[in-house]
Amino acid sequence: MASPNKLLYLNAVRAFALARWRAWRLRDRAAIDRHHRRQLAKLQRHALESFPYYSDCGGLRFQDWPVIDKGEMVANFADLNVAGAMAEELRDILAGGGERFRGYPIGHSTGTSGNRGYYVISDAERFQWLGTILAKTLPDALWRKHKVALALPGLSTLYRSASSGSRIELVFFDLADGVESWADELNAAAPDTIVAPPKVLRLLAERGQLPSHNIFSGAEVLDPIDRAVIEEATGRIVRQIYMATEGLFAVSCPHGALHLAEDVVHFEWEQPVPGSVLQTPIVTDFTRRSQAMIRYRMNDLVELDTSPCTCGSAFAKLRRIEGRADDIFLLETSNGEVATVTPDVVRNAIVDAHAAVRDFRARQVAPSRIELTLEAHLPPDIDEMVRAKLMERLSPFGAQPDIVIARGLDVPFDRKLRRVTREIEG
Repeated sequence: MASPNKLLYLNAVRAFALARWRAWRLRDRAAIDRHHRRQLAKLQRHALESFPYYSDCGGLRFQDWPVIDKGEMVANFADLNVAGAMAEELRDILAGGGERFRGYPIGHSTGTSGNRGYYVISDAERFQWLGTILAKTLPDALWRKHKVALALPGLSTLYRSASSGSRIELVFFDLADGVESWADELNAAAPDTIVAPPKVLRLLAERGQLPSHNIFSGAEVLDPIDRAVIEEATGRIVRQIYMATEGLFAVSCPHGALHLAEDVVHFEWEQPVPGSVLQTPIVTDFTRRSQAMIRYRMNDLVELDTSPCTCGSAFAKLRRIEGRADDIFLLETSNGEVATVTPDVVRNAIVDAHAAVRDFRARQVAPSRIELTLEAHLPPDIDEMVRAKLMERLSPFGAQPDIVIARGLDVPFDRKLRRVTREIEG
């Protein structure tokens, strides 16, 4: 009889093979849509049998099932997982250093938006996740050895599940210790692949300490100004892994295009700001059986890209991940109304003001006040250029906020870097 560990690794191999097969099989939108209809039907049957939250959804069309967000999920957590775990129970276990509830691996998000999300997952699902992500990032992982450096916040059992594989050697680096404490060690390890937040990749690239052939940005938004610095310094394409507590959503192909993981996730879209190209995804994960992830509204702002990809994949692409919906600026206008300004408008105004602007922070701290911070070394006259450009871009919205500019930036390694944030309630 095979050992439990061997069976789990076989589960990862099976998921790897299925992901590669689906990438070959789902070659057009019609095939993807058929795949989604089959998977959604299976998931609905499982949800009606396993999750009390959906007990009243029998007979409803999928598009009539409720859309939930983080608050709704946390409030009804026990009815949305097969272990019957309440969010408060997981919080206490995780605070005490535990990683399981009734045999199920558990974890939580970093709490960037102010409140944590929690997850319950089975060991089988954990290795299924491993096989799927390896198929998308390192498709030769079954027959070629790889050394992968991971410098990510909240490294959980999801990541560590790969560390004992014979073909994948993982080297972990703790962001909480600071890059300075392990940069030389990382360089000496000579990993062929690195996965890290863009701020870490940028710092290493600027120092000439980013030798990896495969560079993946994860855990934070990859800002164009960071991408430019990293790619200029390394001569490599920076690829992205878009994932969260809620699941794996997109991975860049070797050409750099960020493809949605439509083989394992069904996407619906909402437009939080009328007229904007940015949308918010509503996700349904086909692979989740221990915890429901059904019609879950993310807090992210993304822009879709409808152009075909040179890699040949039919999976839809994201042009960019812009940030979070709760960082949309809500600015008071001259007639007393509120203008909604998406983060891209603020970001583009600042970086377009002068080519020397390579980093910044923009915070809305009051209905009609924005505080900007620029790098200390910039010439003094750039302040007025940035202020003028931002006012120019905000003018069509009817907003004329006070703009206060300070100098001196620190890169936070103990939390996510967010360049545009709203610090007042919406």
